[in-house]
Amino acid sequence: MIRKLIRQMLTAQIFSALTVSLCLLIDSVMIGRFLGVEAIAAYQLANPILLVIGALGSMLSAGIQVSCSRSLGRGAQEETNAGYSSAVVLTAGISLFLMLLVLVFRSPIATGMGAGREGVLYDQTRGYLAGFIIGAPASMGALILVPFLQMAGQSGLLIAAVLGMTVSDVALDLLNVLVFHGGMFGMGLASSISYYVALVVGCFYFLSKKCVFRFSRRLVTGKKISELFRCGVPAVFNMTSSVILIFLLNKILLGTGGSDAVAAYSVLTSIGNSSNCIATGIGGVALTLAGILYSEEDRSSLEDVMKQLFRYSVVLGLAMGVILLVLAPVFVGFFIPKAGAPQSMATLGVRLFAAGLVPCCINSALKNSYQVMGREKLTEAISLLEGAFFPVLAAFLLSRFLGTTGVWFFFVLGQTITLLAIGLYIRARTRTAPWRNGAFLLLRDDFSVPPDHVLEANIRTIQEAEAVVRQAGAFCLGHGESARTSNRIALCIEEMTSNVILHGFTKDAKPHHLSVRVLRKPDEWVLRFRDDCRAFDPIHYIPREGKDALGIRLMLALAADAKYIYSLNLNNLTLKLPAEKYLQRGQNTI
Repeated sequence: MIRKLIRQMLTAQIFSALTVSLCLLIDSVMIGRFLGVEAIAAYQLANPILLVIGALGSMLSAGIQVSCSRSLGRGAQEETNAGYSSAVVLTAGISLFLMLLVLVFRSPIATGMGAGREGVLYDQTRGYLAGFIIGAPASMGALILVPFLQMAGQSGLLIAAVLGMTVSDVALDLLNVLVFHGGMFGMGLASSISYYVALVVGCFYFLSKKCVFRFSRRLVTGKKISELFRCGVPAVFNMTSSVILIFLLNKILLGTGGSDAVAAYSVLTSIGNSSNCIATGIGGVALTLAGILYSEEDRSSLEDVMKQLFRYSVVLGLAMGVILLVLAPVFVGFFIPKAGAPQSMATLGVRLFAAGLVPCCINSALKNSYQVMGREKLTEAISLLEGAFFPVLAAFLLSRFLGTTGVWFFFVLGQTITLLAIGLYIRARTRTAPWRNGAFLLLRDDFSVPPDHVLEANIRTIQEAEAVVRQAGAFCLGHGESARTSNRIALCIEEMTSNVILHGFTKDAKPHHLSVRVLRKPDEWVLRFRDDCRAFDPIHYIPREGKDALGIRLMLALAADAKYIYSLNLNNLTLKLPAEKYLQRGQNTI
């Protein structure tokens, strides 16, 4: 079930990241081919404002993934709704403020970006800023809806939203340059409208009755807003590292290869951003799933998810690397059609870049998992090391011996050395190899419960369910529990599994899965049921009559606490039952 979920989420995340990067590539190509060199310069001068909007949206998106995945893992629906409500209000406020600010002050902003005070470049920069900033609420809104769509299991709708944005952007760009002749303002407006298209498609779910998130103004608090910002800080380190890297590599390349080398690096950056969609997708899945499983204290599933992401990192990273290696001249030719030094340098740079994709994907999975597991400082350190320090150091040292050729090793060496540094850090902290016993997770010694205090089972048939019921009873007795409590736990498992199999598995012809997890904690037993059937809340929607109603009511009556949440297209039910010794202790004090 987890593996199927990873495939679905990873497909949606990679597709989304790839499509967005292709949109930016298409915009730049169309501006260059139809509007001329000064238009490209205006687009480049406006980029810092675009980066600010993207950085704020990415920070909030990362903060949502960390904060809300943790609350989902705890089954805290109201806390998750507080994150959703606060994110919507915060995004609306920031984006509207930015839109008004840029529209009012776009002239001095254009001058400050280097466009001068008059002339074609000045007018085109102002025009593009005005057209693009109109879409700020939609672009930021679309970014924050992505993690919520993922957590709700709406991967298909996410793909539809991104696909709608891409198609509308390309169509509107062509209409602008071929029919309306709206210049740079029209190009910016085309991007804005495409973002609104994506937002409208995504909002179909959030305005429907099926939406698992509920907006409430009373849940918007300063504490939750602060938490979203705090959890999203590592995303700022990623952006800061990228800015530092670009600035310093431009300086090094100007000294070794002049403007031709800088032009080649610009092409490499564009192609590299698109190929990094795999690392972006893997990191996004790690943020969401690791956050939920960490909050559930599910060590085995957490380790399984990370190992699956490592495998995808190798397979997909190698596949993309081979594509870049073989087709590098073709890709570079789209940007630099003329043969010469810039084209040959860019081709070599792209091919060397391909060798660093596998360690980049693994680093992305690790740093994002550390972020949701409370190791924000480690995540920030990894971001700076892989994004700036090691790449710049490698480029600087190798350029002393190999000239411009040595600079192109910056990515593969930066990512590889960072991965080795993470491995050495894990070894020093755990005193064991990173790949043994989940050492790479860097979990606390007291995290979750000992392995022999956990019973886990995957169920597909009623016969397997009956076997698990017997195993659970024996498991409880084997851990010193009384026969009464052991029977209660077995009864809860019997009622829940039989209901899921009889009423969930049979509703359609699709294969379904049900996982059961039993934890022995010092003072209580925790039962977790997870299935991929249609949504059903047994706590609030109990059948009024029949054996099912009696069984569910009995199960809930036995539990001291019950929490249900529907996320990632999965039903998640957690029951807590007091241990017998705890009950006796409580009775003695009365």
